[in-house]
Amino acid sequence: MILVLMGPPGCGKGTQAKKLEAKLGIPQLSTGDMLRIAVKNGTEVGRKAKKYMEEGQLVPDEIIIDVMRERLVQKDCNKGFILDG
Repeated sequence: MILVLMGPPGCGKGTQAKKLEAKLGIPQLSTGDMLRIAVKNGTEVGRKAKKYMEEGQLVPDEIIIDVMRERLVQKDCNKGFILDG
């Protein structure tokens, strides 16, 4: 199962995603969280993203896609995920 929650900042996407995560047993994923973790872990994608983040620029779609690919191959996503973004 793949769920995508979309909406403006502050509308409750994260709150609803957490509730769904607990009920459905599939992970909540946030591109912002994935980027911060990649940067913290010093992955190749994280190093690329860090340059943009430090300059206050938007991270290019290609890098976002790469960080999502890295995350989606992890075992906890086998049954699905909730994308909060």
